[in-house]
Parts: sequence; C-alpha cells; structure tokens
Amino acid sequence: MDFIILIFMLIIPAMAQGFILANYNKYKHIENKENIAGFEVARKILDNNGLEDIYIVETKGNLTDHYDPKRKVIRLSEEIYHGTSVASLSVAAHECGHAIQDKIGYSYMRLRSLIFPVVHFATGLSYFVIFLGLLMESLDIIWLGILLVGMGLIFQLVTLPVEIDASKRAKKEIENLKLATEEEQVGVSKMLNAAASTYLAGILSSALEILRLILIFGNNNDRR
Repeated sequence: MDFIILIFMLIIPAMAQGFILANYNKYKHIENKENIAGFEVARKILDNNGLEDIYIVETKGNLTDHYDPKRKVIRLSEEIYHGTSVASLSVAAHECGHAIQDKIGYSYMRLRSLIFPVVHFATGLSYFVIFLGLLMESLDIIWLGILLVGMGLIFQLVTLPVEIDASKRAKKEIENLKLATEEEQVGVSKMLNAAASTYLAGILSSALEILRLILIFGNNNDRR
C-alpha cells in the first residue's frame, strides 16, 4: 500500500507538469492577433483597474512569473515579458489577476499571506520533528510532526481558490479589453486551466504523503 501511494505521489505532479508544459509549448508558438507583448497586456489590465502604481519587471527563468504583493511588482519571465504569443498573454493576465485581488483585499489571498510565515516555519520543521520522534521512540512527537506536515496541505488548499480566481479575473479582463479573439480565448482558457491543475496535483500529492505517514506510523503503533 505504501509503495502504491508513493507511485501516485510521483505520477500525479508529473502528469500535471506535463499538461501545463504541453499547453505552454503549444501556445507560445501561436501569436496573438493584436501582436501585443506580455508587458503591454499587463500594463493595459493594470491601468484599466486603477493600478498604475504597479511596476512590471522582467525576471530570469522559465515560467517564473509572479506577483509580489509586498513590493507591488509583477515579475514576468523573459518569454512572457517580450513574447507576443497567446501563452504570454495568458500568463501576464493571470499575474494581473493577483494584483487585482490584492487591491480589493480578496479574502483567500489575505488569509494565504497571513498564514504563510507560520506554515513556512511549520513545514520546515516537520520532518525534523518526525525524525526526533523516531530517535526518542515517541509516537506523540511523530504525530506532532505529521500535523506540521499537514500545515502545508492547508496552505495549498487556501492557495487553490486564489489561483482559480486570478485566472477568472484574467479571462474577464482579456474579454473586456478585447485583447484576444474568440479562438485565442479558447487557448487562454486551456493555458490557465492547465496551470490550475498543477495546484490541484500539489494538493493530492500532499494529501497522499500525509496518508502515507499515517499508515507507516499507524501500523507501527498497532505492532506495539
């Protein structure tokens, strides 16, 4: 059983990652009809929402795009920043969705920011606590470690609606500003849905990891 769970933990994220890469590689080669780059898309959406103070900067890496709520900056990877593809349009619009969430005080985004420091500390400590429990032969400490691992799952559960909502806002802005044709909007939806699948895969993978730990140490407890 433990081996089967481990296999699923490896397969699910790999499939989700393959799904998003397949869509990205397809739509990065399809130019949008307006021939506008990711930077221009982001600027139009931000300005349309009264977010002229948000900076858009280029960052290194591939699909490293993100919105920084502390510095009020949208960082777009080189291909997205300069690219005029449907993929560039989609990703840039999605990050603007996060900036809009920040402006209106979207509840799940605020909750995610609030719990992040606690979750980061807890998950970083979790496997050390489990290891300590093994050394001390204390199931109570081991269960505490598993509980700390579960904090990461809670964070991912909060993150999922944040990402889905950002994609919905992106689609709405693209439609309102007429940044894409109807045909291109189909590609936008596929891109953003593929991105959401990676977060869902992360949730499933984390849940399976917690189940695996419970089964391992639950069985050890039964043998005592």
